Amino acid sequence: MDFNDSPEEAAYREKARAWLVEAAAAHRAEHGEPKPTTPEHMAAGKAWQARKAAAGYACITWPAAVGGGGGTPIQSVIFSQEEAKAGVSYGYFTIGLGMCVPTVMAFADEAAKQRFVSPAVKGEEIWCQLFSEPAGGSDVAALRTRAVRDGDDWIINGQKVWTTGAHYSDYGIVLVRTDPDVPKHKGLTMFWIDMRDPAVECRPIHQMSGGREFNEVYFTDLRAKDSQRLGGVGDGWKVALVTLMNERLAVGGSAGPDYRRVMELARGLSGANGPVLKDAAFREKLADWYVNSQGLKFTRFRTMTALSRGQTPGPESSIGKIIAANQMQDLANTAVEAQGEYGILVDPALAPMEAAFQQSLMWAPGLRIAGGTDEILKNIIAERVLGLPGDVRVDKDVAFKDMPTGR
Repeated sequence: MDFNDSPEEAAYREKARAWLVEAAAAHRAEHGEPKPTTPEHMAAGKAWQARKAAAGYACITWPAAVGGGGGTPIQSVIFSQEEAKAGVSYGYFTIGLGMCVPTVMAFADEAAKQRFVSPAVKGEEIWCQLFSEPAGGSDVAALRTRAVRDGDDWIINGQKVWTTGAHYSDYGIVLVRTDPDVPKHKGLTMFWIDMRDPAVECRPIHQMSGGREFNEVYFTDLRAKDSQRLGGVGDGWKVALVTLMNERLAVGGSAGPDYRRVMELARGLSGANGPVLKDAAFREKLADWYVNSQGLKFTRFRTMTALSRGQTPGPESSIGKIIAANQMQDLANTAVEAQGEYGILVDPALAPMEAAFQQSLMWAPGLRIAGGTDEILKNIIAERVLGLPGDVRVDKDVAFKDMPTGR
């Protein structure tokens, strides 16, 4: 591994950093720092995305013809690092530009590509991903939302759940069942849909954190043109794999407060046996978090090295997600317990560290599910990386309509 920027990469980093310093200052002067989830916050996010697009820093690896930067993967990584340091970033476009629109680019017809890609890059339109269902759990291929052919249209009925950002999205990609007479993975098809269609109903889910980022989404006789199909009829699983691979890469680097922040917190806390920072059990956990953090850092360096050499990264994103998500939960839980009675406070104005650990603790279980559960990712690593025997799948050759439902 090479941990240092090449001369070309160093020059790009300096150029990006200089642009970010100036652009971030101008953006804050125009929009301030509005509270998340407000209309002002979304407007600021769209303005920042448009500013990046105009400068060639939005979707850096995408062709310039569609509004991208025409750059390299390592340049995209470098810009993301510097953007995080600049402290100006918005999550409204992560799913659309990281998962949905790449699927549209790969499988949609030319008219759809011309219509949707450039507006998404500029932040003018937001996309969501509609895969998960109440009865499916982690088994995406067990979905029951149906699409029935009607001339040149498909009529979609069913329900999706845990759809991030559906309530403010303009468009989405949806995976549906078009043939129940074949095994579950073979009867799926994907479409792009208009989320503002009256046949689409979004019901935000009230989370324990107080937020409403996720949604139940209902389709009642939603009509989708056959031209909205992404890939062939019955090829939905192959198309979905492209989206899922992008999703795991996108969520693999998610993290809350790290070991440095918990050390900072512990310096001001006292436990039953004295200062928390001097507690042997706490110090042992702290050492474990440090070791894991270093392992994650060097694993990310492996990905960066592969990108820098023009290679395709291996399973690092799956490995990183498993470790990062579990460490996030353990670290946050320990920090909240160490706060004693103050650990129950979730108001940033009252809780220690502006409730960073409380928010992290409430989000951690979701991170262990999003982008593939721990169990699924461990199976992927075991079967596809280590070459271990696969799990027995008794439903592999059973038509979906013949599978027991438990009802």
